Amino acid sequence: MKRSIMIWVISAIVYLGVVIASYSVYANINSKADEHTNHAANDQEEENMNHQNGHSMNMEGMDHSSMAMSHESATELKSSLGKNQLIFPKVLKPDYEDNNSISYTIRAQQGTSEIFDGTKTKTYGYNGDFLGPVIWVEKGMNVTIHLVNDLNEDTTFHWHGLEVPGNEDGGPHKVLKPGESETINFTIKQDAATLWFHPHPMHKTGKQVFKGLAGMLYIEDKNSEKLDIPKTYGEDDFPIILQDKTFTKDKQLDYEQVMNEDGTTGDTLLINGVVDPKLIVERKKVRLRMLNGSNMRSYTLHFDNDMEFHQVASDGGFLNKPTTTKEIEIAPSERAEVIVDLTKVKGNVITLVNEDNKKILPIHLKESQDHSQTTKKAKTLNDLTLSNEIKNKKVTKTIKLAGMGKDVTINDKKFNPNRIDFTQKQNNTEVWEVENVKDSMGGMTHPFHIHGTQFQVISIDGKEPPKNLSGLKDTISLKPGQKAKIAVKFTEKGVYMFHCHILEHEDNGMMGQIKVD
Repeated sequence: MKRSIMIWVISAIVYLGVVIASYSVYANINSKADEHTNHAANDQEEENMNHQNGHSMNMEGMDHSSMAMSHESATELKSSLGKNQLIFPKVLKPDYEDNNSISYTIRAQQGTSEIFDGTKTKTYGYNGDFLGPVIWVEKGMNVTIHLVNDLNEDTTFHWHGLEVPGNEDGGPHKVLKPGESETINFTIKQDAATLWFHPHPMHKTGKQVFKGLAGMLYIEDKNSEKLDIPKTYGEDDFPIILQDKTFTKDKQLDYEQVMNEDGTTGDTLLINGVVDPKLIVERKKVRLRMLNGSNMRSYTLHFDNDMEFHQVASDGGFLNKPTTTKEIEIAPSERAEVIVDLTKVKGNVITLVNEDNKKILPIHLKESQDHSQTTKKAKTLNDLTLSNEIKNKKVTKTIKLAGMGKDVTINDKKFNPNRIDFTQKQNNTEVWEVENVKDSMGGMTHPFHIHGTQFQVISIDGKEPPKNLSGLKDTISLKPGQKAKIAVKFTEKGVYMFHCHILEHEDNGMMGQIKVD
């Protein structure tokens, strides 16, 4: 008995010595402000975060410095089994159309979807049970949209990336209660782009997107129509809506059960609402219009044969020239259009994979055909400029993104619907500085989104942005400690939101308001 007690005492002393030594190393690495960090609390906090994400990390052998790396933790994604043919959202038929105007009806509704064979999953959708149709408009058109809320809860209709007056934007102020409807009108003034629409009710955005409310909006113009790029919808021009979900044992989308305050992730990837998708296509050049419609997960995508492809557009439209790359990173709410020349593929299958080499989309090629006449590389796509005058403008608005979970803030404040954080004059370009504040635990990536505008990135950490960020953007993803300068101009008047597009952060108040007059 005494020997057992002695062994226990010695073990305790050795363990205490290791803890003290580890703490000393940690304290030397970190600033004096962090010297009194409660490591036991950090352990518990990390454990709670892992539990919320539906999996636990192996804590054995983990030192404090590794715990200080980041708040982020994402559920491991399963590979696509490639069992189900990818389908594409229907193009919505207008209620009315002439040369200068077009009218649509959009309904938010609830229903059931057979995502898994033989199982009815309760879902939300626009004009259907799950996801939504593609809305097609042209630059210069006068657009009328009749909005109907057929849900059993409040919702809004937000036009992500669209430059519209503030009262048509569909932010948290524009709530439609169950059974209510509204008609909005606006004119398309921006160039060709791949945009999207989704709900934006306060505290419910994460849930409603997770359950299926998301659709795509295409703007076309004279330039896009004449470009020598794939543009036949569903044949060589494909929408790719990426969303990760976690389903319950009975194959339901129970958001409350899987929700994580720091961003909800899932183990099952859906593309256009299809589980275990595959794409069967002719061996030719194809255009993939990718939308990250996930609540929190970012995707870094490449092909399993490490082949090059060309990015031709970002959030707000075409880049000036195609950018050659082997991988592309897409943060929540971002869009990226890429062109892939499948005539260069050896074999009959090529697979789009993520950073963990999980299969995202197997692409099966039909019998080889001669498409030499349709595989020309477009050299010039756009003529965007960013003058030295704008680049050298003084910063007039500073944004500091900080915190985690329910404690997220922008400039140390949480969203207040009655508070205007900034003002700006219509058509006046200002330089905003956006910083992702790195904290004692490292912090996490924040995708920062501004409503009602498409901005241009001037610099990231004082350096010229990479070519894929040289186009128009409505979202910029910043890693902990990164700081960006962006040139922001609003072409319309009204009150607009700016916020983190991790949907749970947005729901927790990581959002502010700007009034444009």
